[in-house]
Amino acid sequence: MKDRLIAFAKEAGFASVGVCRPDAVPELPERLQAFVDAGMHGQMGWMAERMNWRSDPAALWPAARSVVMLAEPYTPEHDPLAVLEEHDVGAISVYAQNRDYHDVVKKRLKRVGRWLIEQEPGAEIKVFVDTAPVMEKPLAQAAGLGWQGKHTNLLSRDLGNWFFLGAIFTTVDLAPDEVEVSHCGSCTACLDICPTAAFPAPYQLDARRCISYLTIEHKGPVDEELRPLMGNRIYGCDDCLAICPWNKFAHEGRDAKLAARDDLVAPPLAKLAALDDAAFRTLFSGSPIKRIGRDRFVRNVAYAIGNSGDRALAAAVSPLVDDSDPAVADAARWAILRLKED
Repeated sequence: MKDRLIAFAKEAGFASVGVCRPDAVPELPERLQAFVDAGMHGQMGWMAERMNWRSDPAALWPAARSVVMLAEPYTPEHDPLAVLEEHDVGAISVYAQNRDYHDVVKKRLKRVGRWLIEQEPGAEIKVFVDTAPVMEKPLAQAAGLGWQGKHTNLLSRDLGNWFFLGAIFTTVDLAPDEVEVSHCGSCTACLDICPTAAFPAPYQLDARRCISYLTIEHKGPVDEELRPLMGNRIYGCDDCLAICPWNKFAHEGRDAKLAARDDLVAPPLAKLAALDDAAFRTLFSGSPIKRIGRDRFVRNVAYAIGNSGDRALAAAVSPLVDDSDPAVADAARWAILRLKED
């Protein structure tokens, strides 16, 4: 059954499949509690909520006997670091340059899950893609898909680190795979490249300094100390992923829905600063960017304009000083002052 499941999942488009028990990571509660107690989760209150489920997959669904972890590549065709040198455009994280991966991966997961139910009458499944209290990365390591690198993201000797994770919890009893171990060695490339020094130690991330967190999860103004370090990153940050040497083994992404849209690889900051709510929703329809809303996105754009060093962009951000959103107005005023200083 397990061999046939893996074969079908790969036929359905997944690049790697592994299995673990729901209780395969007993250290999860302690690790998560320490992270939250240190305040490193920032404004992500959902990480502290329902911690009993998040730290114990067996408690999330007691009937589950196996967790099937699956990986889907989204490897970029371009160098994500190159756009950081173009100061009049915005840098959007590779995973968000097209359709929302939640929808794309979940559809594929459901297909695999339905197949499993057809093979095992009476079996039950639950599928998860980064939206439920499930710690996908530790479970994926327990299932042998890869290991959490020093940047805390999952790495694979076969896939690099450009891939999404999906989980199928099932009542079917499948043989677990061997836990993967770290192969980072002495490399610190991901730690060294981080613009905001968001890693207090290898394998530890302080979300409060992470640009992905600041541009996506953080509400309100960003600390002025961190704004210059954000550069032109307006949604997410790929630096620690892009620099990883294991990416020489990365697989090409297979789903066209995850391939980058030309207009989102390096969108002009001046155009983005002019977005009202309706235009924002139209531009990012079906995109994960849509969920943060126009105000937070335009706030990020204003920070990027302030960091551009291009005084001509002051005209694009000036109308935002009277924006109805206080964080956007604050970001616009900061940007204009910073441009005057350059």
